[in-house]
Amino acid sequence: MLDAQLKQQLQAYLGHLKQPIELSLALDDSKKSQEIQDLAQEIASLSDLISLHHTERARAPSLGIAPAGETARVIFAGVPMGHEFTSLVLALLHAGGHPPKTDPAVIEQIRQLDTELHFETYISLSCQNCPDVVQALNLMATFNPKITHTMVDGALFQTEVEQKHIMAVPAVYLAGESFAQGRMSLEDILGKVDTQAGARQAQALAQKAPYDVLIVGGGPAGAAAAIYAARKGIRTGLVAERFGGQVMDTVGIENFISVPYTEGPKLVANLEAHVQEYGVDIIRDQKAQALRRAQGIEVELASGATLTSRSVILATGARWRELNVPGEQEYKGRGVAYCPHCDGPFFKGKKVAVIGGGNSGIEAAIDLAGIVEQVTVLEFGESLRADAVLQKKAQSLANVEIITQAQTTAVVGDGNKVTGLTYLDRRDQSEHTLELAGIFVQIGLVPNTDWLQDSQVNLSKFGEIEVDSRGATSMAGVFAAGDVTNIPYKQIVISMGSGASAALGAFDYLIREA
Repeated sequence: MLDAQLKQQLQAYLGHLKQPIELSLALDDSKKSQEIQDLAQEIASLSDLISLHHTERARAPSLGIAPAGETARVIFAGVPMGHEFTSLVLALLHAGGHPPKTDPAVIEQIRQLDTELHFETYISLSCQNCPDVVQALNLMATFNPKITHTMVDGALFQTEVEQKHIMAVPAVYLAGESFAQGRMSLEDILGKVDTQAGARQAQALAQKAPYDVLIVGGGPAGAAAAIYAARKGIRTGLVAERFGGQVMDTVGIENFISVPYTEGPKLVANLEAHVQEYGVDIIRDQKAQALRRAQGIEVELASGATLTSRSVILATGARWRELNVPGEQEYKGRGVAYCPHCDGPFFKGKKVAVIGGGNSGIEAAIDLAGIVEQVTVLEFGESLRADAVLQKKAQSLANVEIITQAQTTAVVGDGNKVTGLTYLDRRDQSEHTLELAGIFVQIGLVPNTDWLQDSQVNLSKFGEIEVDSRGATSMAGVFAAGDVTNIPYKQIVISMGSGASAALGAFDYLIREA
């Protein structure tokens, strides 16, 4: 199961174990059971503190992890490889007494939860969003005996997936009922199960002293701005719903200068570690809802708290553009998807459509072609907008069909899941219907500026923040950077550069203001 290099790395990690742990195996006669048994035996061979035993569970094959003598509360129903291998390693370390890199106050909050919580998370091993949720819930189960969590590989337990009509991951269930879908942080989950958490956090935030620079947004632009501002020795804060923004949803990155290849979550982890080196006050899981000038510049949060700063850098990024056609909202997560890497495996052997002929759309079509029966690309314009190399690759695939001048008009379903879509041929105004199991929407981004509509910050006709060469907006002391602005070419490296410019512009403003 593990190659020599991976074994060596894992053995080094297991050297951090402080107490014995037990791996409990529930097996059947399947090939996957043999794989999970082989994996468990290899892990046990790497540390004298790890033992194995067999047990009975409702799901087999499955692997439970617990401190020796305890019943497993962290369970992997499936072989935790691919993106979930890190989840496995962390579960081993935490069960073995190695402390997590989590705020001690958050760990204490987990311990104080006084309700029985039994979670299940349906994942696909190709999903880069799933590990965050799995690791968060595993951590909760590790530190609170009233909480259990089972990761369920949807490809392995397809009957459950079909019965629950799961067509997008991660899909989290609590006590058998749908709890949440999509990427969530540990703080997000705690906020849902601990009803008093939001009020406590808002009260704590209200006590924070004013900042010199407050960055709103935690993507590449926000991270770069935070680093450049903090290096000037001024009090710097960063508030965001999630650190990393859209980059967390990006699988392969091949155009980040000097790094031939990396993946979104890995780049975000490096960015966050770099920001933390400078003592930036990072405030997570908070959404800005208003910006105004009072004693200083105030950013009001959805939690009710208000943060004050002498200057502000807006780096709220963008989100996936929706089709805005009948049926889209109804069938989100039930055939309508926005992440082909995460949800593609649920459409194995089926027919799907990709809406959008830009780079994202054609890359999605190429990826999906290796999984599904047929991919139909619908492009609104007269020709594809993707890079020539991507177009050539897509056109070479026998199960990829490209239709241009196609306007999607509706998503069609049977009440439970998508069954097709309708589109208008813009050449002759004829209407057509495609029978499909899935629709992947890849039509660009919308700037996250809804909350600025009533502010003094000027927006373009596309809703982007208008900035000058230094990142300054129309509101004195407020700067902006990245995909949320009218700077052309939405690229990671450009966002970082604009974040640095905005931070330097804000610093120059503070010097002159004083």
